[in-house]
Amino acid sequence: MRILQRIADNRNPLSPASKARLKRFEFFVQLLQQVPRPIKVLDVGGTQDFWEKMNFADEPGIRITLLNLGTPCVTRVNFRGIEGDATRMSCFSPGEFDVVFSNSVIEHVGGHEEQARMAREIQRVGKRYFVQTPNYCFPIEPHFLFPGFQWLPTSVRILLVTYFDLGWFQKALDKKKAQTIVDSVHLLRQDELLVLFPHSSLYKERIFGLIKSFVVYKGW
Repeated sequence: MRILQRIADNRNPLSPASKARLKRFEFFVQLLQQVPRPIKVLDVGGTQDFWEKMNFADEPGIRITLLNLGTPCVTRVNFRGIEGDATRMSCFSPGEFDVVFSNSVIEHVGGHEEQARMAREIQRVGKRYFVQTPNYCFPIEPHFLFPGFQWLPTSVRILLVTYFDLGWFQKALDKKKAQTIVDSVHLLRQDELLVLFPHSSLYKERIFGLIKSFVVYKGW
């Protein structure tokens, strides 16, 4: 498979996380090969850079729409960038896209109500979907890179973010900012994810035998 070979050539085989992401995207490509071209893809919360890193940016017969809070930077003819809200995609018609793809976004849109709205919108605008999110039960929180961070009381998490650089976040200027940072991530358990996407299939991404993230997919 030409696409899979090009992806494999561009990954670092020494990184367990990189290998897991590669395996996940290979699975997505295998599903995508079942869909007749041309294919309209909506990437909710994505960037052109992601698809370029996957060596997928110039794939013929595929047009990718990027939806993000700020207008995505687009430099290629088969990409379109739209500023919008993942929980309110009224700019798109029901079934407008052959595939809706989302990678590590649903845990950032807010609490359960916002996550449910995003899930409903994905299922409304897409004939198929492929949605990935980290596993709440994985021992290393993937954004703060702190063991068991998501299991700590909120007050303790706020305190840690106030005084330390953690993962992708620099320490906050004050506790109010720290709370905003802590509240920006709401990881999902497996059962919670399946409630949001009923009757979907579940792909489990593992590292060292532990489930690092989930993918729900349907319509293929």
